[in-house]
Amino acid sequence: MTESDSTALRTASRQPGQSAHRVNTSEHPGHSIDPYGLEFSGRGGEFVRVWIVNVLLTVVTLGFYTPFARRRTAQYFYSHTLVADSPLEFTAHKRGMVLGFLLMVLVYATFKLAADTGQDAAVSLLLLAGAVLAPYLWASAMRFRLASTRWRGVRLQFNAGWGEVYKASWPVFAMALAWMAVAASLGALPKPLAPWALLLPLAALVASLLCVIRLEFNYKSLLVLRARVGSHHGRWKPVYSDFLRIWLATLGVFLAGVLLVGALVGLAVGGSLSLLDGMRGKGLAAMLAIAAAVVGAVLGLFFVSAPARAYREARMHQLVWNNVGVSHIARFRCDLRAGAYVWLRVKNMVLSLLTLGFYRPFAMVSEYRMKVESVTLHVKGGVDQLAGQLVEQQGGFGDAVADAVGLGLVG
Repeated sequence: MTESDSTALRTASRQPGQSAHRVNTSEHPGHSIDPYGLEFSGRGGEFVRVWIVNVLLTVVTLGFYTPFARRRTAQYFYSHTLVADSPLEFTAHKRGMVLGFLLMVLVYATFKLAADTGQDAAVSLLLLAGAVLAPYLWASAMRFRLASTRWRGVRLQFNAGWGEVYKASWPVFAMALAWMAVAASLGALPKPLAPWALLLPLAALVASLLCVIRLEFNYKSLLVLRARVGSHHGRWKPVYSDFLRIWLATLGVFLAGVLLVGALVGLAVGGSLSLLDGMRGKGLAAMLAIAAAVVGAVLGLFFVSAPARAYREARMHQLVWNNVGVSHIARFRCDLRAGAYVWLRVKNMVLSLLTLGFYRPFAMVSEYRMKVESVTLHVKGGVDQLAGQLVEQQGGFGDAVADAVGLGLVG
């Protein structure tokens, strides 16, 4: 579905004279709950200019323009996201983001230097410190991002205590203990290892996956419950089993994709073997055929994971936005269709590859639009109840680290 088709469908569904953002409530005139459909007014043609400048300046400055690029990107998407007729604002100061980025670069350079020079003790200490600091960095990133988001003059905030953060982070330490136990057990077993010893890392892998799912649930629930809009706290309904079901369904989608791609690769390999038989004595042609097969296999692995990742993202978006609210005065509803989002992601990926990446800004806009415009805010007694006091700006180091590991502001 293109951007224009999506906009046309939403426009056609409104009554004549109805606000572009507020959903018609004439069917329930006795209710005091007003629904507002979220809107995204950005366009790929507009954002491509921001994107190109960001890419060029990041390349020219050897990556040091990254915090400025992220700030400009966030400001574009936030300012074009309308919640109850009012746009979001991204108010992070450049200084905090730049200092956070430089500190992250320094930490990475220190780790890289220790690893390249064979300082195993220093590497182990840095890894241990990273595991201990991971919850702190996550919480710092969330504080920064919510404090940098403003709507109708109200700054959001995340006020979880450090005890709560580390309590929610227990799966991180459980994973570390599981792999330490596996390493110790394998080291104590006589060599050569018996075949059954392979069950130990397999069990640790399964336990790690369950811990990852639990960690995602713990962090999302803590973020919502301890987030505030003005003087109002978030409300959270999902349970751990909801997350587990989505991950299992995602695994099913991934395995189905693997089977499909495997069948296609099998056909291609069969044809390639026949082709290689006919190329005996033609070294260059055979090498080109092998290289093409390797590239095809890599692209196949890339494609096979994309639908599963998009499916999980869509299902999580549905689950979270259908089960969160703001105190007793606001709740959200989401009508995002997982199949439509998966198709959009696959289409965007193909077009990005065909255009050597130049379709990427249009892909970002279309995916962001589909997710945003699937959400409706239901407010009891009017949006003015969401007003509250502003909070102070937070530091940007945690945000820089979160971005480095893939927790992007937009996407």
